Amino acid sequence: MATAAGRGGRKRMITDIHRVVRFPHPRVKVWRALTQPDLVDRWLMKPEGYAAAVGTKFILRAKGPQRGWRGFVECEVLAVEEGRLLRWSWLGDEEGPTLTVTFTLEDEGGGTRLSLHHEGFEGFGGWLLARLMMGPGWSKLLGKRLAALLDGRA
Repeated sequence: MATAAGRGGRKRMITDIHRVVRFPHPRVKVWRALTQPDLVDRWLMKPEGYAAAVGTKFILRAKGPQRGWRGFVECEVLAVEEGRLLRWSWLGDEEGPTLTVTFTLEDEGGGTRLSLHHEGFEGFGGWLLARLMMGPGWSKLLGKRLAALLDGRA
């Protein structure tokens, strides 16, 4: 958690999510799971209009009925370093701030170390969202669903 100057010089609370997952798979395989729409659909959400090219605007749509949110996220690809870094903007609530999601891949011990950084949650409500919903959600998505896809179980 950090603070940043807000309106009138007042400090506002900023919360980030950071997750690190290690996979026994080569970086190229993990990169494909982050960049190929049919694979993203299998572990994250259904991408509409997605391509791993800077400037691409796309939607991530949740499967099934959703309670408590609109059921889709508006995104834009902000940065791509082939096989190493992928950064998206993330707007899950039209009244909330635009967040940033960064995936970083590194070779590690014959496999891949994936780091996720989801940043920009503001205030106490953002802290709750990051700590109670989105943080645990990313842990499940990366540690279970993406792992299962990479292992050939999904």
